Amino acid sequence: MESRQKFSTIKEQVLRTAEEHRLWSPHDTLVVAVSGGPDSVALLHVLKDISETAVPLNLICAHAHHGLRPEADEEAELVRRLAAELGIRFEMARVDVPSYMKESGKGVEEAARFKRYEFLFETAQACGANTIALAHHADDQAETVLMHLLRGSGPGGLRGIRFKRREKNVELIRPFLRIYKTDLVDMCEQNGYPYAVDQTNFQTEYRRNAIRLDVLPYLGQYNSRIVQSINQMADIIGPEDDFVEQAAVNAYRELVQCNHGRHAFRAPSFLALHVALQRRLIKLILNYLSPGSENTDYHKIETIRQGIHQKDSTTWHLDLGCGLVCVREYDWITFMHGVPEKMIGYTYRLDAIVPELWLQEIRKVLRMAEHTPEVNQLSKMALDGHQAVFDADELQFPLTIRSRQPGDTMRIMGLNGSKKVKDIFIDAKIPPSMRSRIPVLVDGSGSIVWIPGVRRSIHAAVGAHTSTVLHFSLEDAGNAE
Repeated sequence: MESRQKFSTIKEQVLRTAEEHRLWSPHDTLVVAVSGGPDSVALLHVLKDISETAVPLNLICAHAHHGLRPEADEEAELVRRLAAELGIRFEMARVDVPSYMKESGKGVEEAARFKRYEFLFETAQACGANTIALAHHADDQAETVLMHLLRGSGPGGLRGIRFKRREKNVELIRPFLRIYKTDLVDMCEQNGYPYAVDQTNFQTEYRRNAIRLDVLPYLGQYNSRIVQSINQMADIIGPEDDFVEQAAVNAYRELVQCNHGRHAFRAPSFLALHVALQRRLIKLILNYLSPGSENTDYHKIETIRQGIHQKDSTTWHLDLGCGLVCVREYDWITFMHGVPEKMIGYTYRLDAIVPELWLQEIRKVLRMAEHTPEVNQLSKMALDGHQAVFDADELQFPLTIRSRQPGDTMRIMGLNGSKKVKDIFIDAKIPPSMRSRIPVLVDGSGSIVWIPGVRRSIHAAVGAHTSTVLHFSLEDAGNAE
């Protein structure tokens, strides 16, 4: 009676957790990771019962044979027999951890984890499963949070293990995350479920073991419910972390311009954010550019943030590792792969008006149209910087649209003489890395008559005497349809 009561209590906890976090839907296929220890053995039994009495689920028992200990064969056989007794499909793979350690340089724990998860993902894909169920429990949660705390993690680490996380198009779920190890062991003992004991779990040279066997008992002298307290903290931080993360996503959508792999925002808009959102926004951009990489540590993010706060530095370049750089150019902060774009060279000659010209090097389209006085209203309109009108009779052909060149000058309205294009860009605070993407329009005399989005020259101005107007516009190639 007592054994069934313990089982029922755990089963009800799992069902509540599954409903709260939407861990599964009826008829989902779950790959259940079973090592042979009491936690995973209990998980398989509970999920089997749920699949028969509460929610129909298709279960697959998966065991990774690491081959690192003499008893590994016995554990694999124990799991195979368990799956057979429960009538559950069994999948096993021998993973070569030592070879991967040599190849990757990782330690035994990290290498074994990588190969184990690799096997689980491959099994899920081969079996058409959309979920992998893992037996992490509340004690694992406390150990994980404490490990993250000791290395100076932020809220994302202090929330600990998530109940559900998507990776490689598969949901990783942890139905036992609110259940303590002692309850799982008691359930196995009371119901006579055979399980294996991994003796390496008692070796304190492994950091997690040291946390469990040394650090937590020591802290328990000051709080007898230390594990419960840590789990409570993780429960509080988790939803708050989600809230701040969503606020960062909203800030990204509002402030960040993404173009050709570049993520850019203006410094004043960034500095108006709360410091928590500033850090989250930087981290979010780095994650977008390099998913899954270890490129978001506190010191790196804070170096970027402090650089944006500097008021006496208009340009800088920071190598972030993993092939990423952050560049400040005036008020623009840009994150990108590789180094800032070098000067792009291109030249297009126009002997006559064409409806449109595709500038493939900069992915822009130049549109041209001729208007007669009867239909022309453009000279009276406030055109934006990416449009310009000229007196067709005074504009000399052939026209040339090209990349800027050293020494380029232009005669601009309201200024006697000419001004260097470089100085015009500086005055307009055009980022250096973007200047080669801005073309110049040159008339037949060799004079620059227009820099789209920046300035227009004094040449061929439209006036009362104008009989025909040439209208130019420069658009992104994606908008020119």
